[in-house]
Order: sequence, then structure tokens, then C-alpha cells
Amino acid sequence: MQLSILAVGDVVGNSGVQCLTHSLRGLKKLYNADFCVVNGENASGVGLTPAQAEQIFDAGADVITLGNHTWNRREICPYLDDCGYILRPANFQPSLPGRGYGVFETSKGPVGVVNLIGRCSMDFNPDNPFRVVDRILAELGDIPIVVDFHAEATSEKLAMGYYLDGKISCLWGTHTHVPTADEQILPKGTGYQTDLGMTGPIHSVIGVRPEQSVAMFRGELTSRFEVAPGKCRLCGALFIIDTATRRCVNVERVMAE
Repeated sequence: MQLSILAVGDVVGNSGVQCLTHSLRGLKKLYNADFCVVNGENASGVGLTPAQAEQIFDAGADVITLGNHTWNRREICPYLDDCGYILRPANFQPSLPGRGYGVFETSKGPVGVVNLIGRCSMDFNPDNPFRVVDRILAELGDIPIVVDFHAEATSEKLAMGYYLDGKISCLWGTHTHVPTADEQILPKGTGYQTDLGMTGPIHSVIGVRPEQSVAMFRGELTSRFEVAPGKCRLCGALFIIDTATRRCVNVERVMAE
């Protein structure tokens, strides 16, 4: 039996949420996806509100993952405790609201979902994700497990992929908003892609108005970043898992406008 998991990259702005609403259910039907994980940490540009989380669930997400902007919209904090289907990075301090992993039911049986955050080039210092994930895997046991690794450095994402190769079913990266052309199955059977890309405005600099990003890199004074206008694109990947072996048997990039 095969379990198909659709992973969707960072949703950026209300227009990204609308793009998800427009495209996701059709993609799930097209690819016969059994389960869908969506990274929603940029739905407010930086952060996610409870109302936006509900929109993402209504669009067809089974689980929402987050990242370094988890706490930018503090109204999400009670929601993280109340809703079992939204995850924040597991290597944040344990005393913070919410949870970083869980077991969820699908039509093909249970699947474990883990949300981690990297430490390279980030502006804070979470716990070591390589150490934290060991404890989580011991708790989850012998079921298919997928990981959203929200990290800046491609080297850190690749290192985590090889560290977990054969221990989990698949790992994808989020955060950098640009889809990478390295979808693959690692030597011991773990499906992998360094970054899914984003679900947001096509003509932008990782979701931001290009002129604002250009001004910043030129050293000019800039206003608060705004989500770029215009047409949006959904980016993600489809992972097919053999439930008997818990190994990934196929990885495919997914895009929709």
C-alpha cells in the first residue's frame, strides 16, 4: 500500500492564501493525495493569524507547519495550544505554546509529522535540531514519518536529510521560498527536497515587492516590506511512501497557478 503526501511551501500573504484556496483541492484530487502538509508561517507576510489558519485548513490542509515567524502574530499563541493540527518547530523551548510534532490519521494509517527549525544564519538560538529529532523519533516509533525542516542554509538541510536517511520517510525544506531542483530519494530510502518554494506572488523577491528588496540591497531607506501584488503560484512536492517499508518510492515537484 502506498501513502501519498502533498507538501506545500510557505504561504505568503493573503494572496497566497487565496491561491491555496483556489488550487489545493484540485491538486489533491489530481495527485490522489492522502494527506497534505502546508507551511503557513508567512500568511500575514510575517506570521499567521488564527483566521488565516482556518482558511488554510478550509483550503484542504491536514496539518499546518510554521517557522521563524511563528511568534510575529502573538494572537496565534492560544490557537497553537488549542488546535492539534498546527505545529511550530519542535526545537523551540518546550515552555512555549504549542507542539512540534504529532501523529495523524490518514486513510492509509497513521503518519508522524515533525516541524524543525535550523540554526545557521537565523537570528535566534533554538535547541539543536539534530539532537531534538532523535528524541522525537524514539517516541513516534515505527510509522511513516515526515519532516518539515525550516532552515536558511542548504548545507544544514542536506546534512539533516542524510542524518535522517533511512530513519524517516521524507524530509523537505522550507523558508527560502525558492524551489530547488534536487528532489530525490536518498540512498537509504528517504525522500528529499532542499526547498519546496513558496505559495505566493510570482513577480516578487521571495514574496516582497521587488522595488523594496532592491532598495534594501542598495542600502537605501525602505518602508515596511509589503507582499507583492499580482498573480500567485503554488509550489510544493508530492512524496509517495510504501507503508510496508516506510520508504519513499517517488518524489515529484508540484506547481500550480
